[in-house]
Amino acid sequence: MNHIIEMQKRILPELVNVAEKRYLILYTIYYNQPIGRRLLSSVTGMTERVIRDEVDILKGQGLISISGEGMRVTKDGVDVLESLRDFIHDLKGLPELEKQIRDRLCIKNITIVPGDVGKNHFLLNEMGKKAANILTGMLHDDMIIAVAGGSSVAALAEVLSVDKTYRNLMVVPARGGLGREVEFQANTITATLSKKLNANYRFLHIPDDISSDALKILINEQGIRETIDYVKRADVLIYGIGRADVMAKRRHLSDSIKKLLNDAGAVAETMGYYFNINGQIVYTAGTISLDIDELLRLPHKLAISGGASKAEAILASCRVIPPESLIIDEGAARRIIELINSP
Repeated sequence: MNHIIEMQKRILPELVNVAEKRYLILYTIYYNQPIGRRLLSSVTGMTERVIRDEVDILKGQGLISISGEGMRVTKDGVDVLESLRDFIHDLKGLPELEKQIRDRLCIKNITIVPGDVGKNHFLLNEMGKKAANILTGMLHDDMIIAVAGGSSVAALAEVLSVDKTYRNLMVVPARGGLGREVEFQANTITATLSKKLNANYRFLHIPDDISSDALKILINEQGIRETIDYVKRADVLIYGIGRADVMAKRRHLSDSIKKLLNDAGAVAETMGYYFNINGQIVYTAGTISLDIDELLRLPHKLAISGGASKAEAILASCRVIPPESLIIDEGAARRIIELINSP
């Protein structure tokens, strides 16, 4: 298969661009249907002329239908989209890229999704599917699943589908609440995931950025203490990786702390810990659940993050807290290799 693809790339070098373009259009229509041409152009970043030409081809092949409401992917289109996933993955040389990052960062499993979520937000759905497949393969009776917040983890919970019932599953938030985006908070994701898994669940009804003095008081409350104990005994932790500057702003850290992070070269935030590009901890925010040693001891860690702009953050986080499984996109992966190979 790889030999055939290499031959195709040499004989038809434009194949990669054409296949990727039509895959992106099909994929975007599928997750936004019904959708008009102007919105499709805006989401994909392609001109309306290119969209018009490509849509005509896809319609002629019976892969999409067009009505007054907009465009939809047909049943044949869905079948083609599913088949294209692995083809595009191989066509763009992502298996070799996965091997390079796996070997350089000593990560057991890595999956790279074609594209850059920073340019097409709907790729989060694809990353969520890949992560959900990995989680499904881990599931067993009497399991504790801890989840952090964030859009990447929320995408996993949203697309997860299981056809088997497990006994005595427990889902708990690994962090407290943060900000106003309720749909991305750990408690909300816990509720969604537990419903999909028909599992028991516990919530943490305290903010993640709580002061240390307040935490000392609240941590003695029985319900909170019990939930935190579940987190510390988790069989798997599912979490995202953020940029230090973005997360510092989102967590409303003081200007003095932001300056400290900037001066220390912080590029990443994971579970309340801020790291520089070498994976050294430069600052620890108030965290209610796991300290760094407990994070490292967890049996299974599944990290999900994407976008070329997060490459430094992903690299730094993986250097100090290597996950067992990492789901990233192509944009982040190619930039990570550049960073690793840079002097």
